Amino acid sequence: MSVAARSSGIGLRSQHHAEFLERRPAVGWIEVHSENHFARGGLQREVLAKVCAHCPLSLHGVGLSIGSTDPLDSTHLAEVARLQRDFDPVLVSEHLAWGSVDGRFMNDLLPLPYTEEALRHTAGRVRAVQDVLGRQILIENVSSYLEFEDSEMAEWEFLVALTAEAGCAILLDVNNLYVNAVNHGFDPCLYLDCIPPQAVHEIHLAGHSVRRLGTRELLIDTHAAPVCSAVWQLYGAALERFGPVRTLIEWDADLPELDVLLAEAMKIEQVLEVRHADAA
Repeated sequence: MSVAARSSGIGLRSQHHAEFLERRPAVGWIEVHSENHFARGGLQREVLAKVCAHCPLSLHGVGLSIGSTDPLDSTHLAEVARLQRDFDPVLVSEHLAWGSVDGRFMNDLLPLPYTEEALRHTAGRVRAVQDVLGRQILIENVSSYLEFEDSEMAEWEFLVALTAEAGCAILLDVNNLYVNAVNHGFDPCLYLDCIPPQAVHEIHLAGHSVRRLGTRELLIDTHAAPVCSAVWQLYGAALERFGPVRTLIEWDADLPELDVLLAEAMKIEQVLEVRHADAA
């Protein structure tokens, strides 16, 4: 299979820059956090330019706080627009989350209450971002550990309604979906079945950890371990629903050797090959 034909990608972190450029491994695409490349010059942007000559790029934002009640950060958004202009990514994404209030920022991606009011507010902000960028963006479902009592709809209902109202698409994080399904006690396959197949343009896979709180077991989205078997199984169900969507291996903490990431990405290709053979 040629590099161009591959659906699997990896999140590229600075620890792997030199080796990635030297080896030019056979991955279909790479994704970087937008905020790491806002500097006007320097090594990060220099490396990104070289990588983009070899691989398609996805820009993944973590700091726009798109669900916040604070005004959209026009300076931050302008930097995303500049990155897009300079590097021509195939995809641009953000999170269905908030991380600031009254100008105070938290280093986290916090979930929204799933209400009609929050839906209208978030849809307006997504439309505003898309107007500035001149393109459709992807919105990612986030992991959560508590639920709002005043939510009026399920997480998946909110996400689907957001795509309809804002005209955005979905970055489906299958690990986050599994984490939330276990933590909150819903059927992850019901979640998948409620999402229109054409809405999902990218998939994330990652690892999580397990913590025990008294008699309760809680899954924590750590991005610090291999993808577990249950998430691989759910990924197979997602492929049945959405087809061979671009899929990324995310690994942000306790970062392993590059070969470990590449081996995880190869598992994606193997799952896709099995699915294609079964469908033939």
